[in-house]
Amino acid sequence: MRLRGRKFKQGLEAQADLVVLEPQKLKGRWHEFFGNDRPIMIEIGMGKGRFITQMSARNPEINYIGMDMFDELLQRGSEKARAIWQEKGEERVPNLALVRGNAEFLEDMFEPGELTRIYLNFSDPWPKSKHGKRRLTHPLFLMRYKRLLSDVGEIHFKTDSLSLFEFSLNSFADTGLQLRNVSLHLHRDELREDLVMTEYETKFVGLGQPIYRLEAVIGARALAEHRERLDAEHAEQERRAEEALARRKSGHAGAAEADDE
Repeated sequence: MRLRGRKFKQGLEAQADLVVLEPQKLKGRWHEFFGNDRPIMIEIGMGKGRFITQMSARNPEINYIGMDMFDELLQRGSEKARAIWQEKGEERVPNLALVRGNAEFLEDMFEPGELTRIYLNFSDPWPKSKHGKRRLTHPLFLMRYKRLLSDVGEIHFKTDSLSLFEFSLNSFADTGLQLRNVSLHLHRDELREDLVMTEYETKFVGLGQPIYRLEAVIGARALAEHRERLDAEHAEQERRAEEALARRKSGHAGAAEADDE
């Protein structure tokens, strides 16, 4: 295993254009790494990398970071990313960094406001209550994310674990975060092809298991825009209700006039 680990490390060290083994050195300078000032979105615990590599190919106008602690997973992710972009005619992956790191040390890697969105996909549920602080949706982690996200910052969370989802709902509430698009069975009616699925998700959906999902709106500007959309939706619903009531009243009045005749 030691030789295998050394082999992965050597292979990753040769991929400085894609793989970042010491992310703390880029704290506050991630836009320099990407060579632009586009939004930066990170998946914490990318696993084999299907989600983050496909997101990078689907949205070339956004910078993505896939983070995991294991060199083997970084290597698998790099292979996927290069294969996807080569199919698009690109030898280099222009908008993705694969980072070796631990969520506990995020604030050593990023400056406040440097991230736009955090993806938490099928994180370890840590089922024992004594391990609650290790869950990536524990309030301690959520407050850390809050500090690192920009004024349009969001968290997108998916899991197959009902117990983790229930725990997470309470954590989001305890930290005062605004939730939207909460789903208790994401693919119940049909596959959400607008959302990239992870390897785990594909497996669980194939077994008919429900996928739980939510979005947390955090940044001040994101919250203002969210509330503005809600106000507009409520105003439209109220307008339609008033129109329906007016039509019913008009119909009753017409019927009364007919009876008088």
